[in-house]
Amino acid sequence: MNYYYLLLLAILFEVCGTTCMKLSDGFSKLIPSILIFVFYAVSFFFFTLALKGLDVSIAYAIWAGLGTAFITVIGIFWFREPSSAFRLISLAFVVMGVIGLHLSDRVT
Repeated sequence: MNYYYLLLLAILFEVCGTTCMKLSDGFSKLIPSILIFVFYAVSFFFFTLALKGLDVSIAYAIWAGLGTAFITVIGIFWFREPSSAFRLISLAFVVMGVIGLHLSDRVT
């Protein structure tokens, strides 16, 4: 079993849950509010399975970093949140940090 695929599924479901947080408008919309909990439950399920074969520190860094990157892109393109060079450079640093942590497994 490729544990990185499980981690990717966990990330995608977490991103869906976070997107539903925005769509729920402070829990005032029923369907997105319910989907928050559904998506997060599925995300934690896949994340737990991924941890069977991945170091928790690396897996969590990838989960948090890529989740942040995906949510930033969704925020900019779907929710029309402001974008700036500083924001995009900062996002690039997040992605580089995730890649660096992943590569550190091979160095040690």
